[in-house]
Amino acid sequence: MSISYKKKVLLVGAAGVGKRELANLIVKYQTIPNNVGVEVMVKDVLLRNGEAATISIHDINNQARFDFIRTTFYKGASGAILVFDLTREETFDETTRKWYEEIARACGVIPYVLVGNKLELCERVGRVMDPAKAQAWAMAHHSRYIETISNDGKQLEKALQDLTEVMAGLEQW
Repeated sequence: MSISYKKKVLLVGAAGVGKRELANLIVKYQTIPNNVGVEVMVKDVLLRNGEAATISIHDINNQARFDFIRTTFYKGASGAILVFDLTREETFDETTRKWYEEIARACGVIPYVLVGNKLELCERVGRVMDPAKAQAWAMAHHSRYIETISNDGKQLEKALQDLTEVMAGLEQW
């Protein structure tokens, strides 16, 4: 497979939303975790037109001690995956306000995928987040919204393919 595109995607969200676990389900390989505020994972994505892209997924640490350096990791990003926990509405608010706004200031207009994670917990602890609210936010921000099960990367895999096609200019949202 020859690579036609190389793109950088930011992976962000509030603490405990399961973003790293989701990413680990779909990535090809990853770097050794570090203490500088970002972990980079790589994924090859086959596009619908037969071309391929290598995506570097930058898992951005949300700890306050990295606030001063975090935006330096945003440089060159072509897209972002914003993750929140469906059972904790405050994680939606943090993700769509803090993370979205911080990325928008640093990167300008880039495509996003909004991910509501931990769908499997909704049956046990109850759904706190209204999917219509998340869908409305995604539509207002020219984004996509998906819901995922934390141990199943299928939905995220498809969302990453769609995001990659938008970043490559092959599709519009």
